[in-house]
Amino acid sequence: MSDQEHLWERRVITKLAQASLKEQKRARRWSIFFKFLVFAYITFIFFMFSEPDISTAAITNHSALVELQGIIADGESASADNIVTALRDAFEDEQTQGVILRINSPGGTPVQAGYIYDEIVRLREKYPETPLYAVVSDMAASGGYYVASAADEIYVSNSSIVGSIGVRMDSFGVVDAMEKLGIESRTISAGEHKTLLDPFAPVDEKAKLHLQTMVDDIHQQFIDAVRKGRGERLQEFDDLFSGLIWTGKEALEFGLVDKIGSASYVAREVIGAEDIVEYSVEEDVLAKWIGRFGASVGKTLSQEYLSPKLN
Repeated sequence: MSDQEHLWERRVITKLAQASLKEQKRARRWSIFFKFLVFAYITFIFFMFSEPDISTAAITNHSALVELQGIIADGESASADNIVTALRDAFEDEQTQGVILRINSPGGTPVQAGYIYDEIVRLREKYPETPLYAVVSDMAASGGYYVASAADEIYVSNSSIVGSIGVRMDSFGVVDAMEKLGIESRTISAGEHKTLLDPFAPVDEKAKLHLQTMVDDIHQQFIDAVRKGRGERLQEFDDLFSGLIWTGKEALEFGLVDKIGSASYVAREVIGAEDIVEYSVEEDVLAKWIGRFGASVGKTLSQEYLSPKLN
């Protein structure tokens, strides 16, 4: 092969190598560019959801709104920690003319509902010039009504669901089914009544009586709280504290609630400050993304089968 041919091959190989290097550099630049875009997008989304709502920093007189949505229980959006924190922020703002607690809840645990009730009573005493109104949207049943009864007044829609003043503790039994299937329970425990709610064992009548006494006591606490909150407005009758529910229109007749009206109506016509600023505690965006399967299973078991409920 001649020198000319060798030179030509070298030039071709050199050009191919240079083109390959340029392509690799171009690919790296695009890769870096797209990674930067993805990072910027994720950062933008994170701050969009995690930044506090600037509307809570109102510069004029306003009506403060706190949302109580869903089950009233530890770890839920309507936990006592979240609701109490929001209520304190609302009352402490000197430009708050009145507080609206908008409720849509089927109930929850007596402890969490009791915490919120007691804090409402405390805040009303500490800030006597700032009224608190409960506004029921779809439902304020059981623990939801427990909380509402602490307000200065309760507003509802005609078709809102109100009441369910009672307590429940759930369990189940599969003893007969186990016998038919030839299954035996091998639970090991210490303490005569440690397995008092064991679904795989026959009913322990002594333990059942103990639990009934406990539930009755919590029910009486609920009744006392409603009587204290509603006072002479309450029209008592046999089924009032039986766990029944009523429409907002019916509840108005019994003195369980005060008037028909929405949150905007209360802000405009009752408080006299039409501008509404929300103080509800927002759930951290990362908490929504991170699954907590094991914890949720444990919480479900404890809440469903081991704890009394106001729902």
